[in-house]
Amino acid sequence: MKSVNHANELAVKKSLVEIPIPTADGNFVAHYSAMGLAELGWPEKAARVVSSNPKLPLQILRWHRATAAALKNRLAGRAEKKLPPFDWSGKTEFQQAVWLEMLKIPGGQSRSYGEVAARIGHPKAVRAVGGACGANPVPVLVPCHRVVAANQKPGGFSGGLEWKRTLLAREGVVV
Repeated sequence: MKSVNHANELAVKKSLVEIPIPTADGNFVAHYSAMGLAELGWPEKAARVVSSNPKLPLQILRWHRATAAALKNRLAGRAEKKLPPFDWSGKTEFQQAVWLEMLKIPGGQSRSYGEVAARIGHPKAVRAVGGACGANPVPVLVPCHRVVAANQKPGGFSGGLEWKRTLLAREGVVV
């Protein structure tokens, strides 16, 4: 059964549709499956040119419009109006719980890794929360940048500490 799940996971990865999102901060790349937004690539990690398919399904085009608008709002330090559905298939229940909790952190606020761990019912899983933040496939929209160390220092970040500080500063959070 495990090999079937692994094969299904590989098939999903191969069927992702990539569409660039040009922003003032660089070109992000959104990766969509048939279930929603699966990944969002940072500009420095998404430097290659991605051509979009003009015959994309209407649903993916709708999700992309929502993704692009939400990303541009978040990059400007504003709240998004609507998020696309996320495809977290193949991710652990723990990771998903952490990401859902991060979505509850209001803009302009932060939570410590320990606070997130306690809120999801695993108060001793502080390091695991950090690992889940680092594995977040949709940074910026799932605001892992709002999770900081207990001493209000930034902690780590998949996009690099400069991105984390920039995103927090745009939301008015000083670390």
